[in-house]
Amino acid sequence: MDSKNRLIVLPFVMLLIAGCQRVEPVDAPKESSAGAPVAPSGKSAEVKAAVSVKLVPIALELPAPAFRGTPVPLKEPNVEKPLGKPRPPFLAPEGTQNLSRGCSVTCSDPAPSAGDVDLVTDGAKDASDFGYLEMRPGSEWVQVDLGKSATIYAVLLWHHHAEARVYRDVIVQVSDDPDFLDAHTVFNNDYDNSSGLGIGADKGYVETSEGKLIDCRGVTGRYIRCYSRGSHADGKNHCTEIEVFGKSA
Repeated sequence: MDSKNRLIVLPFVMLLIAGCQRVEPVDAPKESSAGAPVAPSGKSAEVKAAVSVKLVPIALELPAPAFRGTPVPLKEPNVEKPLGKPRPPFLAPEGTQNLSRGCSVTCSDPAPSAGDVDLVTDGAKDASDFGYLEMRPGSEWVQVDLGKSATIYAVLLWHHHAEARVYRDVIVQVSDDPDFLDAHTVFNNDYDNSSGLGIGADKGYVETSEGKLIDCRGVTGRYIRCYSRGSHADGKNHCTEIEVFGKSA
């Protein structure tokens, strides 16, 4: 091959060799000896922590059902269709606990017509004529004080599940301020702002023995406030139990 042809062929040979070389990804995740993913070097502490978090189902103690089926009031707007089967397990970081058992409770009604605020965190959730707090009509709230700030993953709420009621304007907020001047809303099904706290994107639901489990996505706060504005059955507000699942700060 003469010198002129060698000059033409040489660049193509060099390109072919370069294309056959293996290039390792800089940030490719590796595995530990146990098979668990390990955050690549150079990543932030937040990424490393997220990789190492173990999620497990939170342990729920549910009361016995008080009725069969979950009929939906046909004239009540903005109500989700019941699943028709048990709710799937809720996963949260390992070590998540019910932080609200026995905690202090207050409410917006200065003279509740039935029950006592202590019933809201006493652990009794059965459908009973004597086991719930009953408040006056209108937009009212029940507030749980955890005693100190915590990372909250879920709130489980029962109003009154002796029958298939749909409670209106159910709004759940978390705050470190007992007056809720600075609050984070984790659930709001007030579709027309009738309670004056803003229009919510969540759906109404039928009360059952499972309660309403609200994903709080790790929000931090000491106080949990749960609003309602009566139900499709009557204007009274009820609260049987509030459970708050998380980790103390």
